Amino acid sequence: MADHPPEGPTPSIPELPPEEGGPVQVSGVLRFLERAFEIVVGPARRITDPHLFHKISLAAFLAWVGLGADGLSSSAYGPEAAFRALGENTFLAIPLAILTAVTVVVIAVSYMRIIERFPAGGGGYVVATKLLGPGAGLMSGSALLVDYVLTIAISLASCSESIFSLFPPAMQPLRGPFTFLLLASLTLLNLRGVRESVAVISPIFLVFIVSHVGAILAAVVLNLHQVPIEVNHLREQSVRAVQETGWIPLLMLLFRAFTLGGGTYTGIEAVSNGVPMLREPKVETAKATMRYMAFSLALIAGGILVGYLLYQVRPVPGKTLNAVLWYAVAGQLFPPGSHLGSALVAVVLLSAGALLFVAAQTGFLGGPRVLVYMALDRWVPSRFANLSERLVSSNGVMFMAIAAATVLAVTGGAVHVLVVLYSINVFLTFSLAQLGMIRDALHLRREGKQWRQPLMVSGIGFVVTGLLLVGTVSFKFGEGGWATLLVTTILALCCVAIRRHYIRTAQSLHRLDDTLTTVPLPRGEPTTAPMQRNAQTAILTVTNFGGLGIHSLLNQFRIFPNQFKQIVFVSVGAIDSGKFKGADEIEALRKSTEAELQKYVDFARKLGMPAEYRYSIGTDIVDELEALCLQASKDYPRSVTFGGQLVFQKEGAIVRWLHNQTCPALQRRLAFHGLPMVILPVRVY
Repeated sequence: MADHPPEGPTPSIPELPPEEGGPVQVSGVLRFLERAFEIVVGPARRITDPHLFHKISLAAFLAWVGLGADGLSSSAYGPEAAFRALGENTFLAIPLAILTAVTVVVIAVSYMRIIERFPAGGGGYVVATKLLGPGAGLMSGSALLVDYVLTIAISLASCSESIFSLFPPAMQPLRGPFTFLLLASLTLLNLRGVRESVAVISPIFLVFIVSHVGAILAAVVLNLHQVPIEVNHLREQSVRAVQETGWIPLLMLLFRAFTLGGGTYTGIEAVSNGVPMLREPKVETAKATMRYMAFSLALIAGGILVGYLLYQVRPVPGKTLNAVLWYAVAGQLFPPGSHLGSALVAVVLLSAGALLFVAAQTGFLGGPRVLVYMALDRWVPSRFANLSERLVSSNGVMFMAIAAATVLAVTGGAVHVLVVLYSINVFLTFSLAQLGMIRDALHLRREGKQWRQPLMVSGIGFVVTGLLLVGTVSFKFGEGGWATLLVTTILALCCVAIRRHYIRTAQSLHRLDDTLTTVPLPRGEPTTAPMQRNAQTAILTVTNFGGLGIHSLLNQFRIFPNQFKQIVFVSVGAIDSGKFKGADEIEALRKSTEAELQKYVDFARKLGMPAEYRYSIGTDIVDELEALCLQASKDYPRSVTFGGQLVFQKEGAIVRWLHNQTCPALQRRLAFHGLPMVILPVRVY
């Protein structure tokens, strides 16, 4: 017979002495880093703030600033590219100006219909996905992402090039680092939040609008007497050109100039992509923003082309055509050598350079929004739909920043290279969106609803954007435009691979749900025993009620039979960009989280185990779970935390990045507090 130890009082186990300096020093460093991060990025937003959505949304004016800067900044190079393509046939500048203004209005009106049809936002990506299918949506989303990255790159490169043109050539080597400094500063602004970044750049935008509109009006008013002369000149030269070359070559020349100036129209779609960030009523705010953008862009771009003609602007080495134009206007307004004239030119040119910096903001606004929609559709990693404590799509912001930095590094920040790559993809998105809206109009016809006007608007929009797409690809493909199309195709193929992985994982989890949610339970009444403070307690982190959570619960029973007497289910209602649409959605998330947790409690009680649940609503799942588990551990000192983690047969860094690593991160957090956590593997084949 085995010997038994003598019975008696249980010897007391001495407690470990506190560590000297370690945790205190580490926690002090962590607090310092957290405080520094809060100063740079800003304090966390309170989800319970009843005025939260009003505080972070954009009114029409601020939306015009944040979303319209890209389109307006293109007037710094779009009209010039178009005018240069005319060569000696500058008399075509007037029809080109009219064509430019009409095109801006056509695209804007067609996108206003998209805003009405899809008030939740998403722009061309959502239109193509809903009306043309997932494949078209993927191409539209991939094209938009590449275009937004190039928007950031070319805007910042142009800005630094413009600024460094004021300095001697010896300082040119600093232009590259300066461009990256601009990128870093804009990234930090966007990590703070949309409204903060827009508020900072508003003065730059206003100076640009006032200076350019004022200069254009001055150019026209000072040369009103020239208008009849130029009209007659246009008629005479048109007749002469038709007699010499015929209508077709003349129209082809106009079309080529119209196409090469296509960068003027980029950025118009940004409003339809960013509807969720606008103030209520969102649709009316978006339409007002679109009207502001269309009017200002048509006026400035068309006005610049007319100004070129009125002043007979010709290329001057070391100066843009816009600079030549503004010097000519200032020379007519003020006497030679006047400081006021120099000041006017400086203000106009510096505001244009500054607005190019502001234009990069459009990429940081639109790019993360497209990533959010694609993440919700499982084309890109789901973490791109997550929100930071500042309620910002920080992963999307960082992706755009890193991608833009890569483009700048590869191209050396050379504007002439970036211009070739730019603007192809945006017309692909435009065309797909208009084609989808044509299909929607035909669907309205079958339903007996008003369809003629929608069909006409979308049809004209499709013809215009389709012509721009064909022309842009034709004229830019051999010059390097092929690289843009290649990168877009590679990105789309990567998205296909990511979605296939998510679909396979979802199918495996569905099989797990079908198996475990129907597991036979004891026929007796569920236990009503209360929770005991000193009982052995399992704290289990769960999400929605389903196979993953049940697998973790039953696995815990299997590995530790008869060890734990009660269980606490903890969960976080994660607020991502898909749910962050208003106070009603957050309240619905709260109720849904409670309902799912109650199912787990009922399941455990039917197994004869006392149970309760705890939850919170937030953006950072690990932070919220850490707080919940720490509090549960204080309430139940004899507790161990458990969590289920998906594991794959072949799990590399990419697969781990596609899925959240909540349990390992939580385990490290709890270990710092001296609390144990067991990760229960859930195999997925």
